[in-house]
Amino acid sequence: MSYATPGTGFPQAAPPRADRITGVDLARALAVFGMFTVHLGVGAIGLLGGEAAETFHALTRGRSSALFALLAGVSLALLSGRTVPLPTPERRRAGTKILVRVVALALIGAIVDLLGAPIAIILVYYAGFFLLALPLLRLRAPALGVIAAAVAVLGPLLSFVLRTLLGDPGTPTGSIDGFTAFFLSGYYPAFSFMAFVVAGMAVGRLDLRSGAVRAGLAGGGAFLALLGYGGSWLLLNPLGGIDRITEATAAQVYGTPAQGALDAETLSLLRDYTVSQIDSLHGNVPTDTPYWLLVASPHSGTGFEIAGAVGTGLMVLALCLVLGDLLGRALFPLAAAGSMALTVYVGHIVVIAGLGGSAQDLAPFRLESFVLGALLFATLWRLLLGRGPLERLLGWTADAVVARALPPQPVPSPPRVAPCPDPAPEQVCTPREGPPA
Repeated sequence: MSYATPGTGFPQAAPPRADRITGVDLARALAVFGMFTVHLGVGAIGLLGGEAAETFHALTRGRSSALFALLAGVSLALLSGRTVPLPTPERRRAGTKILVRVVALALIGAIVDLLGAPIAIILVYYAGFFLLALPLLRLRAPALGVIAAAVAVLGPLLSFVLRTLLGDPGTPTGSIDGFTAFFLSGYYPAFSFMAFVVAGMAVGRLDLRSGAVRAGLAGGGAFLALLGYGGSWLLLNPLGGIDRITEATAAQVYGTPAQGALDAETLSLLRDYTVSQIDSLHGNVPTDTPYWLLVASPHSGTGFEIAGAVGTGLMVLALCLVLGDLLGRALFPLAAAGSMALTVYVGHIVVIAGLGGSAQDLAPFRLESFVLGALLFATLWRLLLGRGPLERLLGWTADAVVARALPPQPVPSPPRVAPCPDPAPEQVCTPREGPPA
């Protein structure tokens, strides 16, 4: 890979920096470009058409934002000591830098949201996730894994109960509408998305350069994907969960249970409507029946979706880690885009807003144009200027705040003790060293 020589602005061949893992940058780029796909819509895909484009779009929906949150957790772990949590003084400095990023991300997210692009901006949620993760920086991988599993299981259940008691607000009307939206009813509710972040922190505490760890991520990811998506399919289809949801829908629409009260044609239409509902959720599930918790569709926020999306993310990360080692030079543009994921993400929203806010139109090859433009920009910027513009701004700000709020403490020098001028048994001093042997 090539890096800019300090002070010159010209690229110089050099090995990758020890503090960056190329595979993580590759995964970040895939996550951002997956969100490009979702935001621009099926009609923007030019290389694929028809059912293939629909399938590709469906694969990126929900999983891209989940991978983005998973990699946020990985970044938090890398910033706070990698495999071993930093000791308290250093961890306090790292936590302060993260807190500065929280404020900066919230401001950037709020400003970008004002542009009016028809996109659920994730950055304000992202800032909140960082804030919630601060107390966990001292933990190692096993404890973080247990917490992630607990959030994945209990978070959707608690969300369902609380939204049942408070009343389901329905589809979100904006990127984020307050604390209730952040935790429960928004596009990326913390009650489910924190499972991705904490799982990523657990992954970041592992030795990501180890072949055994990478194999474990791939195998564990496959198991979780099968558990989440396969388990949901089994419970919904052969075991009849989708029929129970249809019955709840019939009770709402017709005021009567579906079985025995509706003809076969109406029941079939209701079932098709239920399937369309399952495929078009926006962060959580309705609260009319607990059977909704069995679905695993994108943005459903259920335990099954979390397991499947974490599993998919782990497999993608494992693959990217291997490809980063094997094809690092060839994949430099992709890694460059991943190294400035915040800049690329914000940039594509600014461009969409500049086009009039019409993201999902029938303009084929618009997705490919966005991706190629991002790759070209990131490659040139990385070669000539190094760190991405927004990433550099956040880094400078965090360093300045830490330097002022937590200046490094000088290390006291050991006391100097004069040697004994003459042999004096009663005198306490440091004897002279003899001549070297």
